Amino acid sequence: MSATPPTSPAAAEAACDVLIVGGGINGCGIARDLAGRGWRVLLCEKDDLAAHTSSSSTKLIHGGLRYLEYYEFSLVRKALQEREVLLRSAPHIMWPLRFVMPHDPSMRPAWMVRIGLFLYDHLARREVLPGSRAVDLRTHAAGAPLKPQFKRGFVYSDGWVDDARLVVLNALDARAKGAEVLTRTRCLSAQRDAGGWTAVLEGPSGRRTVRARAVVNAAGPWAESFLRGVARPAKGEALATRHLRLVKGSHIVVPRLFAHEHAYIFQNPDKRIIFAIPYQDAFTLIGTTDIELNGDDPGAARIGTDEIDYLCTQASRYFAKPVAPADVVWTYSGVRPLLDDASGDPSAVTRDYMLESNTTAAPLLSVWGGKITTFRKLSEDAAGEVGRMLGEARPAWTEGAFLAGGDLSDWIGAAARPDDDFERFVAAVRAKHPWLDAALARRLARAYGARISAVIGEAQSMDDMGPAVAPGLHERELRYLRDEEWACSGDDVLWRRSKLGLHFTQEERERVGAWMQQQIRAPRQQEGVACS
Repeated sequence: MSATPPTSPAAAEAACDVLIVGGGINGCGIARDLAGRGWRVLLCEKDDLAAHTSSSSTKLIHGGLRYLEYYEFSLVRKALQEREVLLRSAPHIMWPLRFVMPHDPSMRPAWMVRIGLFLYDHLARREVLPGSRAVDLRTHAAGAPLKPQFKRGFVYSDGWVDDARLVVLNALDARAKGAEVLTRTRCLSAQRDAGGWTAVLEGPSGRRTVRARAVVNAAGPWAESFLRGVARPAKGEALATRHLRLVKGSHIVVPRLFAHEHAYIFQNPDKRIIFAIPYQDAFTLIGTTDIELNGDDPGAARIGTDEIDYLCTQASRYFAKPVAPADVVWTYSGVRPLLDDASGDPSAVTRDYMLESNTTAAPLLSVWGGKITTFRKLSEDAAGEVGRMLGEARPAWTEGAFLAGGDLSDWIGAAARPDDDFERFVAAVRAKHPWLDAALARRLARAYGARISAVIGEAQSMDDMGPAVAPGLHERELRYLRDEEWACSGDDVLWRRSKLGLHFTQEERERVGAWMQQQIRAPRQQEGVACS
């Protein structure tokens, strides 16, 4: 947590080197990278970690096959290069996934699909993910749930990620490397001068003033409003130079539509695509939409009935059994903060990111755009740029590093293939803790990886895990989430640290919420885990 001694009197007063505003994937990724390079970092997030966009993605580690049609070759290549880096870093929350594209000649000709998949296979090196191939849907398992007119298709590889847990793992790593992570803490103001920033933060414990040498604006959908309303420029300057396009993406979840483990990518008549993905064992996730928001509060984004109808209609074009709005058991919506490139079609707006540096006074870095697959590279670039602005270049380190819980070597020895490594890890967990129910052992292994030992602790039986607050969710795990992972509410536990809310009844969800409400102020909370 050491830092190069500041040279100016203003810097000598600094409580931290870098203040990061925003606790989504970019903010937490940048905090992790900066802290790992030795800078003193403070991150504040006005809500829970991953409370908004970063828990509302399609949950894919992917290059973005459709972006090839918009000639976004640089973005696709960058994302493809990151896929296997990420898969190796946390095999418990990320794994390979095969996608089936049924061929509809009215959408795109087969030769165009083949060219696209050839590029997708070869724009970046692959060691784990197999390449694409054509399949006969009349005999392939993925053809069974589809309408009989879909006789041929294509299969290719990408990856799956538990997006909200990815954010938490980055925050855990950042904290382990010395960063302070404050949730439920809003940045009320940030005054800039030549020597640094003076920020006023407000959280459940009250207000505090922080002096920082640099600020990183990673507020996602609020990045522009942060510059226009919260950040106060030095005399005679303006901070906001870019505009965001806020595009809502909504998803629906329905009971499982197919038994195999492949996902689908469906081409739509409007030239968009949707995915249908195996989800939480018993469900299918379908999404996403692209609806531009104009002046709406990003935090209030909710799916509309027109979006539900759209997703059901497009999925029903392919599945033999129609998908109806009445089938929907859960929905979620997120707002993508896309850099305005003057494109008329929200689907065509670039998903690439831009880092904007401002050194007219104390350093300011604003993060514009981005996608979850490229968060590590964005964070690496951002940390390098912060170092440049501070005049303290420090080497990058995250490309070959594990995320929290991702190093399974103490359990399984040397790593091989991420998906195989995870299965070996589950077997090792069951061997060490044979008293754990098989389904619970797998769920805990998926959620926590090598940090499962911190969850189980010294427990030797299910009784030692404490009473079950809801089926399969015991007090010991809830205390871990409260004390170690910034969980403050039932929603934090049920919809972000896990997706157990999908599996519980309303009464069971209410019990979890009540337990969190009653216990949240119990002892042993980590610094920064202050809940209202």
